[in-house]
Amino acid sequence: MRMRAELLESLRTGPAPGILIVGGGINGVGTFRDLAAQGVPSLLVEAGDFASGTSAAPSRLIHGGLRYLETGEAALVRESLLERNLLLRNARHVVHPQPVWIPLRSWFGGSLAAAARLARLKKTPGRKGAVPVAIGLMVYDLFGRELRSMPTHRMIGAAEAHRAVPALSPGVKAVAEFHDARISHPERLVLELVADAEADCPDAMAIPYLAAGMQRDGHVTLHDRLTGQSLSVAPRVVVNASGAWVDRVQGDLGIPGRLMGGTRGTHLVMRNPALSRDLGGRMLYFETSDHRACLALPLDAAHVYVGTTDIRTDDPDDRRYTEAEIDYIFDVLRPVLPDVDWRPEDIVFVMAGVRPLPFQDAGVKAAGAISRDHRVDGFPAVAGRPFETFTLVGGKWTTYRALAEQAADRVLAHLGTPRQRSTRALAIGGARDFPQDPSGRRDWARALAARTGLGPDRCAELAGRYGSHACAFAEAERGDPRAFGALKGYTPAEIGLICRSERVSRLEDVVLRRTLMAFEGRTGRAALEEVAEIAAVALGWDNVRRDREVANVVALLQDEHRVAVT
Repeated sequence: MRMRAELLESLRTGPAPGILIVGGGINGVGTFRDLAAQGVPSLLVEAGDFASGTSAAPSRLIHGGLRYLETGEAALVRESLLERNLLLRNARHVVHPQPVWIPLRSWFGGSLAAAARLARLKKTPGRKGAVPVAIGLMVYDLFGRELRSMPTHRMIGAAEAHRAVPALSPGVKAVAEFHDARISHPERLVLELVADAEADCPDAMAIPYLAAGMQRDGHVTLHDRLTGQSLSVAPRVVVNASGAWVDRVQGDLGIPGRLMGGTRGTHLVMRNPALSRDLGGRMLYFETSDHRACLALPLDAAHVYVGTTDIRTDDPDDRRYTEAEIDYIFDVLRPVLPDVDWRPEDIVFVMAGVRPLPFQDAGVKAAGAISRDHRVDGFPAVAGRPFETFTLVGGKWTTYRALAEQAADRVLAHLGTPRQRSTRALAIGGARDFPQDPSGRRDWARALAARTGLGPDRCAELAGRYGSHACAFAEAERGDPRAFGALKGYTPAEIGLICRSERVSRLEDVVLRRTLMAFEGRTGRAALEEVAEIAAVALGWDNVRRDREVANVVALLQDEHRVAVT
C-alpha cells in the first residue's frame, strides 16, 4: 500500500476521483472495494483510522441473525446466511466456523409468543423453549442451504449437555446446537479490502485521518487531522457511509432529517482458562429477561469474550463503557453459568461502540427489537449542492458486501456505467491461495517453514494471522531475526513491515487495529515502548513524537478499554 503522505500529495496536485466516500468502516470500505472492482475510482476519507469506529467493536460474529426470524425479517436472515457462507470462503483466513449452543430452560415455553412475533403481531423478542427454537433452526437451516459448508442444527438433551459443559446451569433442560461463524480480526479484513481495491484500481485512494467537513457550492472541505491542514474536492457523487455518524455528515452536506438511532454495545475479554476449557470451542448464546442477546465465546485457551449491552444513544461518539454495563453483563451470565466467578479484575480488555441502526420512533421500546436491516437512500442534487448523495442506513458486519453492492449499483446507475463483475466470488487479502481445510493449512505452514528457515510453529502463527500474506512476514523475519524483550508473539520485523506497508499513521493503529496486541492483553508499558521504537524508525518519528504516541495509547487504553498499563 502507498504511504498516506503520497496519497495526500496526489490529491493536492492532481484531479481527485469524482466519487467521494465518507466513512472508512466496513460498509464504506466495502463500497470502495466494489467500485474499484468495476474499474471506477473513488476517494474514501475517514476521520480516524480505518475500522476505528463501530467496525472495531462488533460481537466478532459473522451470523445469519437467528433472532431476526422472531421480528419477521426473513429476507434479512436469508441474505445474512448467504453472506456468512460467502465470507467463510472469501475470507477463510479470518472467518471460521463457530459451533453455537443455546441453553434452554423449557421445552414449550414461549411458543405462542414466538408465533405472534413471527407473524409480526408482536415486535419484542422473548425467551423460548426447545420446541420453538428447534422450529426456528429448521427455517435457519433451510435459508442457509446455499453454499452451506457447516452441519445443520441438532437438539441435545440435558444429560449430554451437562457432561460436555459442566459449567452450565442445572436448570438447563436442553441445548440447541447450530453453526454460525466468527471473525478473528475484523479490522484486518477492512484493511485488506482497502489494499485489494487500490491494487485493482490504482486511481482509487483511501486516506485515514482525513475528515469530511462542510460543503459549499459543491466543494467539500477535507480536514487533515494529523497536520491541521485543509483542502477541498468537488465530487460528482458522495456516498455517506459514516455509520453512526450519518446524520452528522448529512448535516454538513446540507441535507436535513434524521436517519439513524444507535444503540451502544459493550463486550469484555475475560481471562478465564477454566471456562474456556469447559466451553470446548462452543459459544453460548442466550436471551436475557430484558430481551437482549448475550454470548460467551472462547477466544483461546485462556480467554473468553462476553457481552453484550444494547443501550439507546443519540451520540455516535458515546463509545465509553460504564461500570454499570460490566455489572449487567456479569449479572446476566450468572444464571447460565452460575459456578463461574465473574470478577472485574479478570477483565483484559473492554470494547464499546455505537451500532448504526435505522431511526425508530418511541413505539419500539426494546433496543433488541430495532431492525438490523439496511438500505441505501438517495438525495438528488439541488442548487448549492450539485452532486448526488447516496446514504447507507443501518447494516451489520455480516451483510457488508450485499449493502456495498447495492450502494455501488446506485452509483454506477447514476454514472451510466455498467457493472463489470460481482464481488461475490472475490477472495479477500490473505484468503487468496490459502487452503480452506485445517490439514491443508498445516501443510502450507510447514512448506513456508522449509522455505524460510523459520520454525513451523511460528509459521503456523503467522498463517493464522495473515493467511497467504504470511509469506511476506516470514521473509521479513528471515532477514531480521531480532526478538522483542517484553512483547511476546510479535517480532520487530513483523511490526516494521506493518508500519511500512499498511498505512499506519499513529501508534494506536498498530496496537489496536493492525494487530490484536491490546485485545490479547499484551500491552504492558515496556511492550508499547518496544513497538513505538520500531514504528518511529519505520515512520520517521523523532523521540518527542514517539513518546507522545506512547502516552496517547496509554491514555486511550485506560480511558476507553479499561486497561491499566504498567
